[in-house]
Amino acid sequence: MSHDHHHHDHACPSSYNRAFAVGVSLNVAFVVIEAAGGFWSHSMALLADAGHNLSDVLGLLLAWAAASLSKVGPDERRTYGLRRTSILAALANAVILLVATGGIAWEAVQRLAHPAPVEGTTMMAIAAIGVLVNGITAVLFLSGRHHDLNVRGAFLHMAADAAVSLGVVVSGALVQWQGWPWIDPLTSLLIVAAILAGTVGLLKDSINLAIDAVPKGIDPGLVREYLRQLPGITDVHDLHIWGMSTTETALTVHLVKPDGRIDDAFLAEVERALHDRFGIMHPTIQCEQGDQEHLCALAPSDRRVG
Repeated sequence: MSHDHHHHDHACPSSYNRAFAVGVSLNVAFVVIEAAGGFWSHSMALLADAGHNLSDVLGLLLAWAAASLSKVGPDERRTYGLRRTSILAALANAVILLVATGGIAWEAVQRLAHPAPVEGTTMMAIAAIGVLVNGITAVLFLSGRHHDLNVRGAFLHMAADAAVSLGVVVSGALVQWQGWPWIDPLTSLLIVAAILAGTVGLLKDSINLAIDAVPKGIDPGLVREYLRQLPGITDVHDLHIWGMSTTETALTVHLVKPDGRIDDAFLAEVERALHDRFGIMHPTIQCEQGDQEHLCALAPSDRRVG
């Protein structure tokens, strides 16, 4: 049996520590400015976006904390350490966003039914600051969006926020120049739609990781085929592939090798190929000879004789 214990620290390099710190600081300051501006201008769109940005701050803090916790090494009780906290953070982040959008949508519908006067110039000025703040924050997470679900969530949220803030600028212009107060709550509903569009994928991916589904981007059929074609292997069963964190993937599998010859070179080659070809960093491989008198209890029933 082989256990690969190499450490792969992708969760939160120092550059992302800085990105999280800068992102949180900028967004906290902007939430205060935007909420104050929303009350001053009576803009539901600004208040909605402020609530959304506040949920993003909570999400960034969760992701940052989880990225740090995921570095904690294993102990006797937690044999994988705290890697899985990054998955829980991504799931919590998605849930927070869904709750926030519900509140925003409810208030926007109320305001749509009873439009109130809005100060368009204030809306435009504050939302323009939002475009800048969210755009800068999104760029900080640009390079890591393909490697970590939490970083991807942070990037998507900030990029969507920049687009949403741009929409509020346009909304403020229409209110100011056309005198359409209903544009403000309508923009809030469009903000909700934008948030939901970005959150559904994050929620789906985080739930899949939480229930030990095969991580996105790995084809289990190709992994099984690779293992089947290994020299001397006649069968593959009990194959499991799951995410240990938002950046690390584990695998367990039983390989049937009738000649019984297992050496370190064979196992090292399999581990290297699983890492390089599929991004699987923690494989555990059990080799068997397929003896019918002592057949593995986890072998498929159609492999049994008698």
